[in-house]
Amino acid sequence: MMKRTFITIVASCAVLLPSFAQDAQQAAAEAAKTITTAPVAEPMVEKPKYWTNSLKTQINIGQTSLTNWAAGGDNTVSMQGFVDANANYKKNELFWNNRLQLDYGFLYASSKPIFQKNADRIYLESKFGYKTEKMKNLYFSANYDFKSQFANGYEYKTPGVENIEDLPRKEQIRYWREARELKSGFLAPAYTNLALGIDYTPTKWLTVNFAPVTGGFVIVRDEALRQSYSMALKKEYEGIPEAERPTDGSQLRNYRFELGAQLKLDVKVNVNDNFSYSSQVVLFSNYLDHPENLRVNWDNRFDWKLAKYFSFTLTTNLIYDDKVMIKSDKDIDKFPDGRQRVQFKETLAFGFTYTIASKKN
Repeated sequence: MMKRTFITIVASCAVLLPSFAQDAQQAAAEAAKTITTAPVAEPMVEKPKYWTNSLKTQINIGQTSLTNWAAGGDNTVSMQGFVDANANYKKNELFWNNRLQLDYGFLYASSKPIFQKNADRIYLESKFGYKTEKMKNLYFSANYDFKSQFANGYEYKTPGVENIEDLPRKEQIRYWREARELKSGFLAPAYTNLALGIDYTPTKWLTVNFAPVTGGFVIVRDEALRQSYSMALKKEYEGIPEAERPTDGSQLRNYRFELGAQLKLDVKVNVNDNFSYSSQVVLFSNYLDHPENLRVNWDNRFDWKLAKYFSFTLTTNLIYDDKVMIKSDKDIDKFPDGRQRVQFKETLAFGFTYTIASKKN
């Protein structure tokens, strides 16, 4: 009996096993087909990066203290803040560069009980360029720039008061403020220009821009400063004798339109990770008024990084504008209204510097 049962079981397995094997093969084949036909994940493609941004901030602090110093001098404290922000776009034949520079500083000296401005600058520049395939290193460009300052600037003349240092502090401040002479202010002056021309970039560190069509305005908001910047007479005062006109500047226009040609050279050199140099020269000739007289602006900046957050900075600024009349005590009798002069400024500072590394997004 057991033998017959065993034979029956073996016979059943012999019949069923081929069926199971066939089903298993079919399932394996379907699984393999599913795997081979499953979608393959595509490799990650990085999106093009067209923007390059950077931000540099700097705070400079200076202090001088003298005690029984035979050579003389003043105890002084100074502070200056500087911001340089850039946002540049480049895609194929197009570029769009934007820059904003803000600079402001003040000085306090023991001999003058008032704060004196020693740095003040607002500079905005935006340039758009396009290059054709046949042009190598040449771009058709449109360049806009704006320059002014934040606050009033003064020439501080010594008050004509005897023994002023013996007076109460509030009175000293009042006399010093009364003696100072206004020289500049917000939008007094301000220069705004739109230049159409060609950009030439022979190397990474040099850009030459020539704009034969450059139009813009010189703005002098403060009436007291308009004569110093040779602003034109208002129409309502034309034909009126000079002796009968106002003399406070209200008889002059608050703006002057200029149309001319501009040549701009930009140099940016990174000698190494710790030393960099930048320079900008701008020459402008006004077609409408004495085109032979060039307006010159030349700015230089040397940055020497001493440590991660500390650096030395040397800046120079040279300006010549035949429309700006500057008075001097040396020849005030000969030129009571002032005359054209070369303006020069130099600043050497040590301070804290923080830079957000250039990045693309």
